[in-house]
Amino acid sequence: MSLPHFFASVLWTSVTIACYLIGLGLRRLTRNHALANPALITMILVASLLITTGTPYDVYFRSTWLLTFLLAPATVALGIPLAKNFAHVRRSLLGVGFGLVAGCLTSMVTGVLLVRLLGGSKELAMSMLPKAVTTPIAMSVAGQIGGAPALTAILAIVGGIIAAVTLRAVLGIFRINDPHSVGLAAGTAGSGIAGAHAAQMGDGAAAFAAIGIGLNGLLTALVAPAVAALF
Repeated sequence: MSLPHFFASVLWTSVTIACYLIGLGLRRLTRNHALANPALITMILVASLLITTGTPYDVYFRSTWLLTFLLAPATVALGIPLAKNFAHVRRSLLGVGFGLVAGCLTSMVTGVLLVRLLGGSKELAMSMLPKAVTTPIAMSVAGQIGGAPALTAILAIVGGIIAAVTLRAVLGIFRINDPHSVGLAAGTAGSGIAGAHAAQMGDGAAAFAAIGIGLNGLLTALVAPAVAALF
């Protein structure tokens, strides 16, 4: 790694962490208001700094490689509450299976249809297809089906934030407040970002969020090429 790139990595990694800490502080000040999502606040602050300093996104993306690398072990860490609640998970396998399949297929098909109906390109549609899974998997799937991995990463993050901000309100309309249901929905629809938000409800929600994140990622990786071929 060259010296300029090293300094850029330290700078933008530190800036991103600092912005996230600001987001955590704002969430505490607002008593966990849905809109005070640390990931959303971090995105707004970092984007503002990139625009202000004229820094290209590619430079930022390369400079924060460490944070991208840590996404994988952070997702795996959700296996801890999953192991603690394995007995309850086993009793709910049938419902979980139906929910995962429905959520996975709905996310992929509606995303592609929306882009195509609005006149978007096939590359954009393929980038949108795996948006609901964790970012490393989404980028890999997008690259295999003709999408743009960098764009898919942005869509996955934005989708996760939208799910985290709106999920509880949407489920509340249907009077769904069970932590396990909320966790599964969050992990399936919004991957790690929404799953981490739902995990605040306790280990049960975190366990089902881990199932949603892991199995939806696996199912999407297996089914995405077939769905992509239909369009």
